[in-house]
Amino acid sequence: MASRSVNKVILLGHLGKDAETKFTPSGVARSTFTVATNRRWKDQQTGEWKEETDWHNCLLWRSENLSNYLLKGKQVYIEGRLQTRSYDDKDGQKKYFTEVVVDDLILLGNSREAAAPGGGDFERPVSMPRSAQRQQPAAPAPSAPAEDFNQGITDDDVPF
Repeated sequence: MASRSVNKVILLGHLGKDAETKFTPSGVARSTFTVATNRRWKDQQTGEWKEETDWHNCLLWRSENLSNYLLKGKQVYIEGRLQTRSYDDKDGQKKYFTEVVVDDLILLGNSREAAAPGGGDFERPVSMPRSAQRQQPAAPAPSAPAEDFNQGITDDDVPF
């Protein structure tokens, strides 16, 4: 029986800079960006609150349209996997680079600094799951008379 393993990363953080998108020679979009996550704890000896920020390098394939929305300060939810690559630097030293290869990404809201007056920190989430990129377009729904959809509902009936 083969043993199982798991390589899964879930991040909820803010983008550290705007995404940078480049294209491979065959025309495939490759977007890179960083995500900052924070950890806060109370120091047991001093009683002071301390905070630590971790930076994560992220790689998103085939999402050139979404990368236009990956702007510094935006809050994102990411699911993916860790990948470590190695290369030789100019001095011949082997260097290792670990990044999160993104499978699913959801934009959660505005940056705290760029929030519009009267707007909240949370907008309607924008999602770009990798599985959606492979799906075929849905067949159009059969047409129905307009009165079937109206049902007498007005704006006063909507609770928000």
